Amino acid sequence: MVYNVIGTMSGSSIDGLDIVYCTLQEIGGKWSYQINVSDCIEFPEVWQQKLKHITEATAKDLLLTHAAFGHWMANAIKDFIHQHQLEHKVHLIASHGHTVFHDPANHMTFQMGDGAAIATINRLPVVSDLRNMDVALGGEGAPIVPIGEKLLWNEYAYFLNIGGISNITIARDSTHIAFDVCPANKVLNLLSNELGKSYDDQGRSASKGLINEDLLFELNDLDYYKKSYPKSLANEFGSDVLFGIIQKYSISTEDKLCTLCEHIAMQINAVCNEANQLSPEKMLITGGGANNDYLVSRIKHFLAQKNIEIDIPHPDLIAYKEALIMALIGVLRWREEINVLHTVTGASRSSIGGALWMGQD
Repeated sequence: MVYNVIGTMSGSSIDGLDIVYCTLQEIGGKWSYQINVSDCIEFPEVWQQKLKHITEATAKDLLLTHAAFGHWMANAIKDFIHQHQLEHKVHLIASHGHTVFHDPANHMTFQMGDGAAIATINRLPVVSDLRNMDVALGGEGAPIVPIGEKLLWNEYAYFLNIGGISNITIARDSTHIAFDVCPANKVLNLLSNELGKSYDDQGRSASKGLINEDLLFELNDLDYYKKSYPKSLANEFGSDVLFGIIQKYSISTEDKLCTLCEHIAMQINAVCNEANQLSPEKMLITGGGANNDYLVSRIKHFLAQKNIEIDIPHPDLIAYKEALIMALIGVLRWREEINVLHTVTGASRSSIGGALWMGQD
């Protein structure tokens, strides 16, 4: 079967809406993909501010914003379809939305962006609320991308995504485990703002700094890193906890960036196993952090000692791997097949997650 699908993802960095139009094909249980068209629709300033402060809203304002953001997403997708002449070519839209609250301990997760609005405006089937079923089953609801890594790539032992939060998937004996490692771009970007930049391009500012050992020790000593998987992080852990600790130190912003990069690299190293010295294992790195040359160099430094090789893929896959996997998760929901793995999330069973909205009769 062949499916032409749009997948969307709004990450915790609040830089924009990732949209990918891809072709997914299944033959005899084996999946393949092709990214046909992709784009990141930058959020207007008004939406950047709303998303940054939405957790302070009243319940009514939250729901009003949820509806309004769904309509904004719907029109962004509609414009994307028109711009690339995709009318009558798209079978399905899979929308991750924007995570506002994530509290699996209390069986709650909420991704903003009304799926019904996306379906009605585009007159296409839409799958949204991709994490809710897993959380209802007692799972962390994150990460959900390992199902895509399992079905689309099998040559890697590790999949590292460096977005607002860094998360990793480890493939061992046909079993995939995955969890959030530590905050990443979310906090790096907050620090870069102090230098008048939206992000640290290629890690140039971090490369000019020095590691502050006291700060590094305090960051590495946080309780989250001592927990075993399954585990996941809320966005606030980075913006409130990690950033709050860093700001206590009277050091240059460059030193803060440098120390944070070292912290991220050390935490990634800590969760990786020793590889077979006779047969190197491979790690695929995607997400915006894959473009941070300084951070990647520090990760390489640590993992080389474990005989783990790093692969930085084509820019399309770096930027849109998660949106691509959301598209696959949507297709699996459409086919009523498992799309969230309980071995990853800790749920009582693997599940078929996602709300399905039919855009027309």
